[in-house]
Amino acid sequence: MGGQAKGKKKNKPKKKNNCANKADADFVGLSPQERVKLRMREKAKKKTAEKYSVQQLLEKTEECMDSFDFEMASLFCQRALDVESTNLQALDMLGHIYSELGDTQKAKEVFLRAVDLSPDVGHSKYMYLGQIHTGQDAADYYTRGIQVLLSALDKQAQTTQAQAGAAASLDEDPELLTAKDVSAAYCSIAEIYLTDLCMEEGAADKCREFIERALQYHHDNPEALQLMASYLFSTERNQEGREYLLRSVGLWLPGQKQSAASSSTEEVMQNAAPPYESRITTAKLLIECEEYEMAVDVLEGLLEEDDEVVQVWYLSGWVCYLQLEKAKEQQGREGRVVMEEEEWKALTEAARSYLTNAKKLYSKLQCDDQPVLEHVEQLLGELGGEMDGEEGDPVLDEDYEPCSDEEEDNAEAPMEH
Repeated sequence: MGGQAKGKKKNKPKKKNNCANKADADFVGLSPQERVKLRMREKAKKKTAEKYSVQQLLEKTEECMDSFDFEMASLFCQRALDVESTNLQALDMLGHIYSELGDTQKAKEVFLRAVDLSPDVGHSKYMYLGQIHTGQDAADYYTRGIQVLLSALDKQAQTTQAQAGAAASLDEDPELLTAKDVSAAYCSIAEIYLTDLCMEEGAADKCREFIERALQYHHDNPEALQLMASYLFSTERNQEGREYLLRSVGLWLPGQKQSAASSSTEEVMQNAAPPYESRITTAKLLIECEEYEMAVDVLEGLLEEDDEVVQVWYLSGWVCYLQLEKAKEQQGREGRVVMEEEEWKALTEAARSYLTNAKKLYSKLQCDDQPVLEHVEQLLGELGGEMDGEEGDPVLDEDYEPCSDEEEDNAEAPMEH
């Protein structure tokens, strides 16, 4: 009996080691060096999972993003995904990081993966995909994002209605979605019909429709008001456009000027102002409307925020030149002095200084916008040429390097990556 029992045990088929087979499959076709790297990566993943939670890794990712260290942020975020590959927050953050690093292909892949995992929850991935794409593809992503956003707002409203003080919490919690988010999304679609799809049939009507929807959700949205101004200028309704533009600028520029000397409110006012690129458009539209002094205020704020943008230096010089030309015309028309000699000289030097800086920075950054360079050189020729560093306001010297955000020392011991 004992022997028979032993025989049965011996003849029992062995259980396959699926884990070993899977591990072996991972190494198929790899060179010895690649196998070593893969083993090291697997060990690092295991060590990370044992030492840090996904939440800790994402918190570290956010710290790096806040300090604009996107390279390091990508390492921590990727570690979080190594531990939990379907974490939607991590995917959203990694896509954003790749966008900031200029790797649009990787950003697109990450966001599309998030779409596959959760197509009906989380609108931000669609907003990012809209930014990455152009034309109709971009409009389609924004439209899908708005659908997801509106659905989330409905669910959020149903949840908060049952809570005491729900209305107050909506204003206090920055994480909660608001109608302003919907307004901003509609602005994104409207802008596409004002630019990429402007030649499509019915583009003007669609553009206005989306701007009006944006204003329905947030009637004091500076970007929506500015888009309406741009739309009206494009349809030659200049007076209406000017009214919308001044209304838009009036919502944020006075507060920004007041807070310029107060660091305590600077961040709040920065959040209230439209994005940097949008304010460049603001300056262009104000120049078009001959609101030169207001344009100067906008451009000065832009230079204080980031002095590495050739177009802002160029527009600053251009608006000074136009002020001089306007004074000449008025003087010739009225037959009287409208600008004192000292003021005339100061404005001329300011124009030359701005334009000289624009030309030097254009060369340093190796820009590729020939019409801007040609116009800068033309204006400098009319104004007396480039300024030397010794005359007037200082200009960028030959060793100028574009400024960057000051790097902060990390007092904490770095996490393994």
